[in-house]
Amino acid sequence: QVQLVESGGGLVQAGGSLRLSCVVSGSTGSKYRQEWHRQAPGQRRELVASITSGGSPDYEDSVEGRFTISRDDAKNTVDLQMNALKPDDTGIDYCKLHKVWPGRGNYWGQGTQVTVSS
Repeated sequence: QVQLVESGGGLVQAGGSLRLSCVVSGSTGSKYRQEWHRQAPGQRRELVASITSGGSPDYEDSVEGRFTISRDDAKNTVDLQMNALKPDDTGIDYCKLHKVWPGRGNYWGQGTQVTVSS
């Protein structure tokens, strides 16, 4: 069974930075994608950034150039460095593992609150 635990959320002023970390335990398989999603108040959960098992990152347009996703296989973590934060970045951030092979499945962490004040 795969488990994900996020940390690093908090309150920051606009223009500040936060670094989120997600510890992944269990079998991720050899082909997968790790993702960070954000759910703003009253909104649907949306994909913010992802990184494949091959190391290719991808970003939602509004965070391109401000956020960096990275993976440390030795520590089994996937981090999201968030710079130049805006009030619109406020929400609960979730780590997700999309497992492709062998076996398929989607696994979520419990979420961590990010609040950006203006």
